[in-house]
Amino acid sequence: MRYLVILLIVLSSCKPSPDKKSEPKTFIEIHNEAIVIDTHNDILMKIVDKGVILDQDLTGKTHSDLDRWKKGGLDVQIFSVYCDGGVKNAYAIANREMDSLDAVVARNPNKIIKAANSVEILKAIKENKIAAMFGVEGGHMIEDDLNKLEALYKRGARYLTLTHNVAPSWATSAADETTNPNLSQKGLTGFGMQVITKMNELGMMIDVSHSGDQTFWDVIKITNKPIIASHSSVYSLVASRRNLKDDQIKAIAKNGGVIMVNFHPGFIDSSFDKKEMAFLEKHAIEGDSLIKSGMDEWYKMDYLYKKYADEAELMRPPLTKLIDHIDYIVKLVGVNYVGLGSDFDGINLTPLQLDDVTTYPLITKALVEKEYSEEDIVKILGSNFLRVLKANEFKK
Repeated sequence: MRYLVILLIVLSSCKPSPDKKSEPKTFIEIHNEAIVIDTHNDILMKIVDKGVILDQDLTGKTHSDLDRWKKGGLDVQIFSVYCDGGVKNAYAIANREMDSLDAVVARNPNKIIKAANSVEILKAIKENKIAAMFGVEGGHMIEDDLNKLEALYKRGARYLTLTHNVAPSWATSAADETTNPNLSQKGLTGFGMQVITKMNELGMMIDVSHSGDQTFWDVIKITNKPIIASHSSVYSLVASRRNLKDDQIKAIAKNGGVIMVNFHPGFIDSSFDKKEMAFLEKHAIEGDSLIKSGMDEWYKMDYLYKKYADEAELMRPPLTKLIDHIDYIVKLVGVNYVGLGSDFDGINLTPLQLDDVTTYPLITKALVEKEYSEEDIVKILGSNFLRVLKANEFKK
């Protein structure tokens, strides 16, 4: 029965093909007929911080804009709602970022629409519009208040990333658990368990990207719905604290969830961190002066990589590194548990060829070259995530 449900979702996750052909489809045809979903994009941070305008051509400034999404064949974008865990008024900042997307939607009703559920996603795609949802990146943004969690859900947040690096009071992050040996407690507190229960009741997906190991295993014990990792890759290939270990990947598959691979070079290429350290050392004096001027660490890196673009280009891993992470998950637990969570506009560098959101078809091309079937490619591009979204919508 379980696999029948998966098959039905896959069939509903393809756009109708205008012509039936006897010859094999090209990768472009497969890509254009699939529903393509990216579960993590940080452009709202740049809209609020830098005043970029999403419905203008932002080529060269950002990875994303409204028209470029369409060029890349993207159908569904989940917009990350993010602020640092150490700031005050995090809930207000979350709402401000949501306001910024609502304004774009209001200006462009023929191009993008907010979707509350999987049915509305399919309706938006039929109307040739991008379906938009929110993912709140960091449990600190609910400010220890279940009412605020529900309010964010009502505004369109369909997942909550339980922790960012600076975690809330009720769950420990991967950063906490790997760098702080004096933690008084690890994992979910009593209130953290209430958060999980409330999310299950709402139909809000639990996102374990950034979560510490103990938090992860606490979630697995408590949740009665499939979970996601919205932007994480494979620890066995790159031993980053942000990546998932084999037993975690297997647990997510057993739970019926999905892992959305992250495009960040440091999470997909084991040689990248050494290259980045050398780059930072070379430009340390300039980097320190940027920090002293008030620029934060992320925007400092963005500035330096753009200024020294020739050096940065040599650091970018090949697209095959990303495909390796997809392939690893497929071989470990099967094709039903992997998807795409790019982290575009939340990462400073991308793999070679994946310069921006127009390049999603190159992932499909690489999967075709790996001899993945059309059915399996459709799952990876979007239907695996749709399955999990639908499972969370179902009220028990």
